[in-house]
Amino acid sequence: MTLIADILMAGGAFGAALYCYVLSQRLRRFSTLEGGMGGAIAVLSAQVDDMTRALDKARAAATISASSLEALTGRAESVASRLDLLLASMHDLPDTPAEARAEFEPEADRRLRFVRRRSLREDAEVEA
Repeated sequence: MTLIADILMAGGAFGAALYCYVLSQRLRRFSTLEGGMGGAIAVLSAQVDDMTRALDKARAAATISASSLEALTGRAESVASRLDLLLASMHDLPDTPAEARAEFEPEADRRLRFVRRRSLREDAEVEA
C-alpha cells in the first residue's frame, strides 16, 4: 500500500514539475520586449506619455484662448453699454424742422465716402 502511495506521490510531483516548466516557458515568451506582451506594454506606455504632453499643450492653449476671449467679451460689453447710452441720448434730442435740417445738410444728395487706413499692426504683418 505504501509502495502504491509512493508511486502516486512521485507521479504527482513529476506532473507538478512539468506544469511549472511549461508555465515558466509561457511566462518568458509573454514578457519578452521584442514580440511579446512586454513590447506592447512599452509601446502603449510611450503613447500615453505622448498623449499626456499633447493634452497639457492643448490645455494651456485653451486657457490662453479663454482668457483673451473673456477680455474681448468685457470690452464688447462696455462698448455695448456706451452705444445704448448714445442711442438713448439721441431719442432725447428735439426734432428740427425740414428747413433747419437743410441748413446743416446743404448737399443731402452727396454720397458719403469712407476711407479705410491700415493700422501699424497690419503693416508689420505685411512686412513679415
